[in-house]
Amino acid sequence: MAEDKKKDEEKKDEKSTPKDNIVTTKHSVKIGGKSLKYTVTTGTMVLKEEVTEKDNEVEKPRAQIFFTAYTLDGVRDKAKRPITFSFNGGPGSSSVWLHLGVLGPRRVVMTNEGEMPKPPFKLTDNEFSVLDETDLVFIDPMSTGFSRPVEGEKSKDFHTFHKDIASVGDFIRLYTTRYNRWLSPKFLAGESYGTTRAAGLSGYLADRHGMLLNGLMLISAVLDFTTLDFNLNNDLPYILFVPGYTATAWYHGKLDKKKPLKTWLKESEEFALGEYATALMKDGALTKEERRKVAEKLARLTGISVEFIERGNLRIHTFHFFKELLRDQGKTVGRLDSRYTGIDRLGVTETPEYDPLFAQVNGPYTAAFNDYIRTELKFETDTTYEILSDKVWRQWSYSYFENQYVNVAETLRAAMTFNKYLKVFVANGYYDLGTPYFATEYTFNHLALDESLRGNISMGYYEAGHMMYVHMPSLKQMKKDLSKFIKDAS
Repeated sequence: MAEDKKKDEEKKDEKSTPKDNIVTTKHSVKIGGKSLKYTVTTGTMVLKEEVTEKDNEVEKPRAQIFFTAYTLDGVRDKAKRPITFSFNGGPGSSSVWLHLGVLGPRRVVMTNEGEMPKPPFKLTDNEFSVLDETDLVFIDPMSTGFSRPVEGEKSKDFHTFHKDIASVGDFIRLYTTRYNRWLSPKFLAGESYGTTRAAGLSGYLADRHGMLLNGLMLISAVLDFTTLDFNLNNDLPYILFVPGYTATAWYHGKLDKKKPLKTWLKESEEFALGEYATALMKDGALTKEERRKVAEKLARLTGISVEFIERGNLRIHTFHFFKELLRDQGKTVGRLDSRYTGIDRLGVTETPEYDPLFAQVNGPYTAAFNDYIRTELKFETDTTYEILSDKVWRQWSYSYFENQYVNVAETLRAAMTFNKYLKVFVANGYYDLGTPYFATEYTFNHLALDESLRGNISMGYYEAGHMMYVHMPSLKQMKKDLSKFIKDAS
């Protein structure tokens, strides 16, 4: 009886022990006129963590992390084949946007300008994928996609700045070990908060696992949150958003379009860092005449009225800009891509009701992924694929940065200093008012990187927004830029 009971308990433990759930399928795609055969490995991998139990170090399952990996078939020497680990941001976003928008061999069909087509939606082969240059692993951080904690663990324990970096970094170490990629050139690709994560990982992977990277691809970057937080005692965003406002006003015909965009941007950048920055530093010390002069110049470069600017004490809050620029037309402009316009119920409110870019992409990407993962990749689950979870965002903790702004720029500087071969490519959208290009330039100009290493940073600019790849001309250019970067850094 005792022996039978013991066997029953062992079977019960075996059933309750989390296990990997991975599916493999074969596919082909044509990129650059060449047909490529590739393997997709997708599913959940159990992530364990060393803990102390009864004075002993044991590995305890903590999470089941969902991933989708694309590897080129017929590669004889993995050491010569680059591999890229990719994720989006949020916090709380799955990896679906970079996965089915730009990097992977399948992409969501949008219009050439990046607008939502009429439902139902569909996928198509992505002839602009970088699979011809690098293998790809798309990672969904905790509580995004199908990633969940194992029974007995709490998801909110992973919703912190440090735990997020550690869990994603530990997954990268695990995948690299399981699939024998330690000698491959390694890259990270992140978007938005994913760039914050990538910069943090550049330090964590080196310090914790001794893993050095070849390159980071930062898409719509934010490394220093000081540049984005419109606060009463922080004038920096008011200055750094001005060129983005100029681009937006130009696009919507509020500025003279006979003058090229880049000419307007050059003037706006000089004004923002010069006369405007000086005026905000003086603030109450400005005379009425000086204040009026600055307001008139700012109005000329942003399309916002002098009166509105003066009522705002020469400062244009980004959410006020979204609502105010096209208020006379009953429209708002987007935060993530200011080319897009929205329609609010009321024209008298202070801020817009929604972001028009997200309204365009959410439905197509959600439908396409949920069909793709089951019909083409053969992964079956009734679990909800969390495309973008506001629950994660609401729970997120930056406790490490208490009484200061989140800033991983120094982590990146140190990683680039310790590893002189580490290169960084930054993709910027002129119409991105979530992470404006001028704020990104400011961050990298203040990186304090030694002059001998500054050439390791390169930037690309696109006439689109935060998700510039939904814009077909920008997607084509990104393919060229990313391919060149991967080749040069490998």
